Amino acid sequence: MVECKQIVDPKLASYGVEDPIYAVTQLAQTTMRSELGKITFDKTFEERDTLNEKIVIAINEAAKDWGLQCLRYEIKDISPPHGVRVVMEMQAEAERRKRAQILEAEGERQSTILTSEAAKLDQVNRAEGEAEAIRVKSEATAKGITMISHALRENGGLEAASLRVAEQYVNAFSKIAQESTTMLLPSNASDAASMVSQSLALYKKVILDQQHSGHDVLVEDLKSAGTSSAESSSTNKTDERSDGEEAAVKLPKLRK
Repeated sequence: MVECKQIVDPKLASYGVEDPIYAVTQLAQTTMRSELGKITFDKTFEERDTLNEKIVIAINEAAKDWGLQCLRYEIKDISPPHGVRVVMEMQAEAERRKRAQILEAEGERQSTILTSEAAKLDQVNRAEGEAEAIRVKSEATAKGITMISHALRENGGLEAASLRVAEQYVNAFSKIAQESTTMLLPSNASDAASMVSQSLALYKKVILDQQHSGHDVLVEDLKSAGTSSAESSSTNKTDERSDGEEAAVKLPKLRK
């Protein structure tokens, strides 16, 4: 410890006490022990300045009759016993491990939160993208239906549609021939005109339904009318054959 003292009254310093310096030193040590007993050991290092001030006040109150005044008192070092130091080191190590575990747990928690938020944002973005794609596709389908409807109402529109349906009718049979060497043909397989008439009748019905209900109709229904009718008719038995048997035609394997 460091103690700064000053003699303010030589008479009291000479006759008030036998050894004023020793008396002040003993008083300082006694006061220090008393103040240390009021606080915990951990607080001793944190409140050293407060402890020094209290010791100075206690010394000055008692040293008035000794002609002395304590100007400053400072505790330089506190050396606890070996057992106390070991316990303090263990406590400090445990505290450091505790803080490290808390920081690690907090880091994992933040990482989990960020990961879940990122996954949530990704799902939201994907859902919005899919919704936008569906909307754009629906608008494109509606525009396609409108364009086909307007085109068929113009001069030559029905003839063009008839040609397109006839082409799909022929392509459907070509596709069936490529996939198998055996085909079941209807009695009027060469009559593409009837197929075109059925398709155009279907189109007129769709147009009328659209005008009455105000709903959109998928353009695929019109485009696939020829293909579906040709494929379905190829699997049915003909009832108009005089001999009552199916017309099985053996065709060679066609190359693509």
